[in-house]
Amino acid sequence: MKFSLNTTVIKPEDNEKVQNAVILLHGYGGDGKDISMLTLNWKRFLKNTVFLCPDAHERCAINPIGYQWFDLNTEDKNYILQESKKAEKVLNDYILEVSNYFNLAYSQICVSGFSQGCMMSLNVGLTSEKEFACIVGFSGKIIDKQDLSSRIKNKTNILMIHGENDPIVPPSNLLEAEDFFLRNKIKIETLMIKKCDHHIPIEASSAALNFIKKNLIV
Repeated sequence: MKFSLNTTVIKPEDNEKVQNAVILLHGYGGDGKDISMLTLNWKRFLKNTVFLCPDAHERCAINPIGYQWFDLNTEDKNYILQESKKAEKVLNDYILEVSNYFNLAYSQICVSGFSQGCMMSLNVGLTSEKEFACIVGFSGKIIDKQDLSSRIKNKTNILMIHGENDPIVPPSNLLEAEDFFLRNKIKIETLMIKKCDHHIPIEASSAALNFIKKNLIV
């Protein structure tokens, strides 16, 4: 299989028929192989699920062996929003490819991501004309609340998880996102993990797995 983004693909074992897909978006400077580590445990419980972990479309400005969904070398909010919308277009095209290749409705697809990948998951997941199975975000935030509020097109269920000691993306972003989604009548669950910084611990991985199982047909 060939997609527009270089992708680490983890297929169901024993050639089981694909009934669902989980798309995992890496963080700033990472790649698909990094975040694919989550699937080592998840695939045992999501038997008919294919996991797709794409590399972002741009080389990372500060880590040329990794990738970025958008440039973070500036604090210019307008520039970041503009670049993130370019990434949205790339991801929307990619998700359509996945949907067509595996003959899956969007309601059979979970979009998930870590840090910058979480930010992209929220934007792509909620601005789509079609509702996804669910959105799962680790250690992320809403890129621009005013912009997103004007573009929301569906009410996909969301789980956001954050470490209370995160020095990269402050945990206050989780509380702000929860308030934002509740105000917009979007169902959201949150989990703040004690003594956790900017990574995905086992507790977060397990909570995400349970949420995905609840929202996918497995």
